[in-house]
Amino acid sequence: MTHPTPPSALGRNDPCHCGSGKKYKKCHWEADQQHQPEGSPSMMPWLAPKTQAMIKTPRQIEGIRRASLLTAQILDQLEDKITQGVTTNQIDQWVTQATKEGGGIPAPLNYKGYPKSVCTSINEVICHGIPSDRQLVEGDIVNVDVTSVVDGFFGDASRMYLVGAVSPEARKLVEVTRECLDFGIMAVRPGGFIGDIGHAIQTHAEKNGYSVVRDFVGHGIGENFHEEPQVPHYGQKGTGQPLVPGMVFTIEPMINQGKWQMRVLKDNWTAVTIDGSLSAQFEHTVAVTGTGVEVLTLSPRHGR
Repeated sequence: MTHPTPPSALGRNDPCHCGSGKKYKKCHWEADQQHQPEGSPSMMPWLAPKTQAMIKTPRQIEGIRRASLLTAQILDQLEDKITQGVTTNQIDQWVTQATKEGGGIPAPLNYKGYPKSVCTSINEVICHGIPSDRQLVEGDIVNVDVTSVVDGFFGDASRMYLVGAVSPEARKLVEVTRECLDFGIMAVRPGGFIGDIGHAIQTHAEKNGYSVVRDFVGHGIGENFHEEPQVPHYGQKGTGQPLVPGMVFTIEPMINQGKWQMRVLKDNWTAVTIDGSLSAQFEHTVAVTGTGVEVLTLSPRHGR
């Protein structure tokens, strides 16, 4: 993966980053040379103001990168801790401590009234599960969603953890969900579209007999927890917001074993599958670069 670079990193004969389908030299190359200050990917005057507002400067991307690294390190540490008998409250305490030791703040704590530092979503819980004294038991699958704030910048990621021996059906769901994230990331490129990401995810999920949750989407991130653009995990290629270098957002597919519909419990946070089937999720924060994509929340331990 490469660091974000301005559009001038494209070759003159490459497809233009604006999505026109024309060669770069026949489209925006001349404008880039005239208007693109050194090292500032946000100065693209032909873009709509809404799109320009989504583009981060190198300084902002570096800040998001630092926050994302802390988030990834915390998720790595949890691999050695999550086991049978552990409560989700303990996971919350570990994340709180690790975030503070890393010089960060846990973003979920008190966000719109959310009472904990992390989301822990077990089995049929799709997302936003609130940590409690519930102990993990053999066969559980649990998603832990961590967002760290470092020096005012946010980094957001989540992973699945398998508790003891899980059923083959649960293991396959988790593996396919991870693949869905990978396919979504591979669809990110300058000149592409948000719809390309959702199409890649939906195609792989449905090919394996699963459904994609519609009610929650990925989102832009930076100096705020949730920003534009929204990133649905289903859709059609070539549709939606164009992708340009400097955009930073999360991709976080939630894949259900059964129906895609969900309901929210009385705590007004915990979302569960409508039919009680298992659900899984993986998430990364990514940046669109001049040549493709950089995954900002890569695991230092695993490199993915």
